[in-house]
Amino acid sequence: MRLAIVGATGAVGHELLSVLERSSLKFDELLLYASPRSAGSTLKFKGQDLVVQATPEGAIDADVILASAGGSVSKALAPVWVRGGAVVIDNSSAFRYDDDVPLVIPEVNGPAALKHQGIIANPNCTTAIAAVAIWPLHQRYGVKRMIVSTYQATSGAGAKGMQELEEQTHAALHGKAAQAEVFAHPIPFNVIPHIDSFQANGYTKEEMKVVWETRKIFGEPQLVVSCTAVRIPTMRTHSEAITLEFERPATPDEARELLRQAPGVEVRDDPAANLYPMPLTASGKYDVEVGRIRASLAFEGGLELFVSGDQLLKGAALNAVQIAEYLQQQGALSGKALS
Repeated sequence: MRLAIVGATGAVGHELLSVLERSSLKFDELLLYASPRSAGSTLKFKGQDLVVQATPEGAIDADVILASAGGSVSKALAPVWVRGGAVVIDNSSAFRYDDDVPLVIPEVNGPAALKHQGIIANPNCTTAIAAVAIWPLHQRYGVKRMIVSTYQATSGAGAKGMQELEEQTHAALHGKAAQAEVFAHPIPFNVIPHIDSFQANGYTKEEMKVVWETRKIFGEPQLVVSCTAVRIPTMRTHSEAITLEFERPATPDEARELLRQAPGVEVRDDPAANLYPMPLTASGKYDVEVGRIRASLAFEGGLELFVSGDQLLKGAALNAVQIAEYLQQQGALSGKALS
């Protein structure tokens, strides 16, 4: 089986290599692709230096392609890769809302991946982190309304976003003006309630992604979801405060026990011991931390909770690799991919 990463030199690409080193996915050869300016550079994988190639305009001779090079690249080339015989797991937003492209979180709707027509979409990082925590509660109690406020790290804007935080913080601490390039405003010692472009309804596209994608992944097109997305000055790991109204009443104790048994979730909920989800503790973890679970004061029988999840892992690289693992476990990778 030949596995390829397109966008290998980016922040998510580096995480894909790290996740694959620990993955159960069986493959015989790993191919790395990136932009022409990165061609010829090397990246380490299991102690070996692999040469990065320029992403070709045509087909890539691979069974599975993990694509994380941006929406424009995926939109133009993913159909070409599929015609060449590859299954494409795409990390961009290029195909998430296409009716014939499954949008997959293995812990939530893994079987949807089996219905692909060559392309499987990875959800937005904010959606993925929330959905892993909310899905078990939805199955038990039936989510009626979901209100989300996010605290999103600079990693959501890729390596350049993290670099801007570091450089601007250094400048600010030395009395220099911070010049915003990646973000709309300087990010050090600030929070910016603006991620992605504003839409006609007053919400940003990032906020609407949470609405659209949660509905699609849960198979609930009428689910009431509202989101406010905020960028904060942390390196990686997104956090979210979530309010839930249910069809059937829930209690915090029941929810904690349910979530302790849920795949991909770590319950971190002991306020008396100052134990709750935080970027500092969730960074680098595969599981999404969930805590501050308490009865909602807004919705009778509802819950309030706080989640933190690594945007580069469950929000991106890890989920993509887990989709490939799921396909392989289900015998859904054909030809030499089964070897």
